[in-house]
Amino acid sequence: MPSPERLKELYALMWRIRLFEEAANAAFDSEPAFSVLHMCCGQEAVEVGVCAALRPDDLVFGNHRSHGHLLAKGGDLNTTMAELFGRATGCCGGKGGSMHVVDATVGFMGANGIVSAGLPIATGAALAQAMTRSGRVVVVFFGDGATHRGAFHEALTLGSLWQLPVVYLCENNGYQQWVPQKEVAPVSEVARMGAAYAIPGVTVDGQDLEAVMAAAAAAVARARTGGGPTLLECRTYRFYGHSYGDTQGYRTAEEVARWRERDPLTLLARSLRERQAMSEGEDTGIQAAAARAVADAVAFAKASPYPSPEVLDRDVFDPAWRLGA
Repeated sequence: MPSPERLKELYALMWRIRLFEEAANAAFDSEPAFSVLHMCCGQEAVEVGVCAALRPDDLVFGNHRSHGHLLAKGGDLNTTMAELFGRATGCCGGKGGSMHVVDATVGFMGANGIVSAGLPIATGAALAQAMTRSGRVVVVFFGDGATHRGAFHEALTLGSLWQLPVVYLCENNGYQQWVPQKEVAPVSEVARMGAAYAIPGVTVDGQDLEAVMAAAAAAVARARTGGGPTLLECRTYRFYGHSYGDTQGYRTAEEVARWRERDPLTLLARSLRERQAMSEGEDTGIQAAAARAVADAVAFAKASPYPSPEVLDRDVFDPAWRLGA
């Protein structure tokens, strides 16, 4: 069981992710480099709880909603925000943007704008860890919509067949873009699909940080000790629309309000106060520190230059050049 001090550290991280997302959303209209924005507000307990179970050298792969995954894995607020602003100081030099953030220095191996595309890539990375006996575990985050794509089935088949050190982590927020999961999925619990691949399927409350941490720790330990993959489903909710500008006509204000009552930040703060592990003053201080750090990140991004034309063709794979054409 994590100590109160550890839980407060993770609570602070959850606040940094929440305020980072809200600051990025506020900047969207005025920043021409922003092409699209998918916010993870409401899902912070999943990202932080899973990454808290990992070693620094473990690897994480994301999806199109991955700022929180990167920050939870140890990513820097300044360079991540600068990347969203398209600046040269960004973690990808301003070339990746929101849906393609990468920071291999902290083991975050990349977001992906194609639904389910991270699954086979992560499975290949897990195969590499098994072949080199590195002892590392790979985690890949995906949404419930990815389970309807062929890449999901292909990845889980090979991951199970080869007993790879990978955790398949579904953030089930109940919606596949603008369509409720219940309207397109005959099986409402993604974890039940694990049986088809002979791997454990586990469903956990994604709004409860400690529950996520416990489930993730078990899945990671299984993967690291040769037990193979786990399909871990975290039931969660996104408080904002699918992407910037989404009018959310597909769900009611009452539904959003009900889930807001189960805000993972509120639940964790309440739990810590009930255990007398965090005072109101400490809570206020944690939130204020997160707000200052995010404000500094926005200032850093705005003060940073855009990439120069000279770097346009750098970091680009050119098959013709490789073949000597």
